[in-house]
Amino acid sequence: MEPPIEAGADLRPEVAVRLASQGVRLLWRDDFVAARRLLAAMGKRLPARSPDFYRYRQSRRNRARVLGMLLVEVGPDLRVDLPRAPDVRAAVRAAGGEPGLVPLTELLGMLSAYEWRVKGVPVAALGARIHPHYGVFSPTRQDYVSLVARAPLSGVRTAFDIGTGTGVLAAVLARRGVPEVVATDIAPAAVACARENVRHLGLPQVRVVAADLFPPGRADLVVCNPPWLPGAARSALDAAVFDPGSRMLAGFLAGAAAHLTPGGEAWLVLSDLAELVGLRTRAELLTRFEAAGLTVADRLDAPRRRHPGADPLAKARSQEVVSLWRLHP
Repeated sequence: MEPPIEAGADLRPEVAVRLASQGVRLLWRDDFVAARRLLAAMGKRLPARSPDFYRYRQSRRNRARVLGMLLVEVGPDLRVDLPRAPDVRAAVRAAGGEPGLVPLTELLGMLSAYEWRVKGVPVAALGARIHPHYGVFSPTRQDYVSLVARAPLSGVRTAFDIGTGTGVLAAVLARRGVPEVVATDIAPAAVACARENVRHLGLPQVRVVAADLFPPGRADLVVCNPPWLPGAARSALDAAVFDPGSRMLAGFLAGAAAHLTPGGEAWLVLSDLAELVGLRTRAELLTRFEAAGLTVADRLDAPRRRHPGADPLAKARSQEVVSLWRLHP
């Protein structure tokens, strides 16, 4: 890999985009705030406008690649020695970062994630805050949480929350009175995050374990909010949005009946965005239920959300409905 070229305030955004598009890395040696302004100006020159989902995602990947060419140096003490640079040490440590040349986009992501971790995300259904870790999807959307908070729940003694992430749904179930909740996740960062959240919330009835989908045993209720879009995941956060080959969806449906007690129920929380952008049909989803030996007892829908019109997928997002499917064996 060619060494980066040093850059400063005299670098024009259009030149930066041209160089970065050619694979030239740019090591920023000037004012930190000016670097953020340059990054924003570069982003405006890399729009993602295609309404076609595949082209849109490809343009987003290209945008991320080009913007990732603007680097800053994180020193051995995890400081950034630039004028007006913030103290990034705690954020870098929390993200598991190391000294070296780091894309400015990545460093800003660490800072943003650390701010969320410290301040927490208010969750109305809990009357409390959830504190996401770096690389764990933040529950900033409340629609899927509210569905789990209001779905009929009677006589449930044990529940499994599959793919728990921050642990927010497990916490909601515990707050609703489920005496024993087992929350699982395959990602170590998510397991650590969920454990910290349920501890801070004072929920000893929630046990968080590392598992690929189901823990051993059976429960009266199994809940899963899988990634909503089929597709390749290219980062830890992508894995919360994209489900390669619908693996998690298929695995949950295939294993749900075998992990339910007699008379138990499975809750699948899923957006129809994949249907709206042509990645899956409703008929295919219903066929998956049937193949898994599950029948639909009921479906609860969250209200549609308004979405800013600047997003190329705004039309689909404005029509999106998040549903909780109540499934019986």
